[in-house]
Amino acid sequence: MSYIDVLKNAPQVMTPGSSACQGCGGEIITRKIMQIAGKNSIFAVPPGCMAGAGVDGWAYSNGCTAPIHITLLDNTASFLSGVSEMYQRRGRTDVNIVAIAGDGATADCGFQSLSGAAERGTKMLYVCYDNEGYMNTGFQRSSTTSLGSRTSTTPAGKAINGKPQNAKNVPLILAMHGIEYCATASPSNMPDFVAKVQKGLAASKNGFAYLHVFSPCPTGWAFRPNESIAVARRAVQSNQFPLWECDKGEFRLNYKNPNPLPIAEFVKGIGKFKALTEEQIEQLQKAADARYAIVCKLAG
Repeated sequence: MSYIDVLKNAPQVMTPGSSACQGCGGEIITRKIMQIAGKNSIFAVPPGCMAGAGVDGWAYSNGCTAPIHITLLDNTASFLSGVSEMYQRRGRTDVNIVAIAGDGATADCGFQSLSGAAERGTKMLYVCYDNEGYMNTGFQRSSTTSLGSRTSTTPAGKAINGKPQNAKNVPLILAMHGIEYCATASPSNMPDFVAKVQKGLAASKNGFAYLHVFSPCPTGWAFRPNESIAVARRAVQSNQFPLWECDKGEFRLNYKNPNPLPIAEFVKGIGKFKALTEEQIEQLQKAADARYAIVCKLAG
């Protein structure tokens, strides 16, 4: 079945209305993951853009037609570990256990519980929508924020010119835990995205599965809302965000890109990169080249 048929035939699980920003990458990602996973799922969404956008609902009104919980910022994986164990003991192995969390709740605050669940091989699919910052609370930097990014805590000025560190490579760290399945995905490459969500759900019946998705943020990154998919596409084409998967320890490169778009072209039109120096662009280029080279080596 093609990815178009999958999305055409599967009913929506996330209700139509949400207060997400126009062009929000996280909203697209969350809606499609819930649609593919279906109503026979337990979802956990920690504080962040998607929780704030009403995916969990407001007051006594639910924003989802399947059971959903708003966890703490730092305990999503440990919370779902208990849920997963309960369903295993009851013999309900058909239920999908799915986390949908931002990079702050994944790479920073929630990394301890995430790493623990991965190491234990807990049966769940954990998805990170990476918009490179704490966007729901004022655009603060996270450990996945790209070098040179202007945020409210890494302003562009004389003291510092955006974030001085490179982004943490979270998906590769998770792959090194020896988990059942690990992959990167982008809303700009929907056939690949749908296939990886399906693989992740299937793998979660046997162990821990992790999906790291590039999530453009028009509001925090300062670009026009109708350019979200174009920005995501340039990230893949420039190797700023290479697409790969690791299935039971076997690495595969899903988008072979020997002639990548220069990083200088990727950052064009993105406001958070407006103050980049030539030296910072060169650093970003070296980091992108290194990420791609590592995956190529791992994939043989």
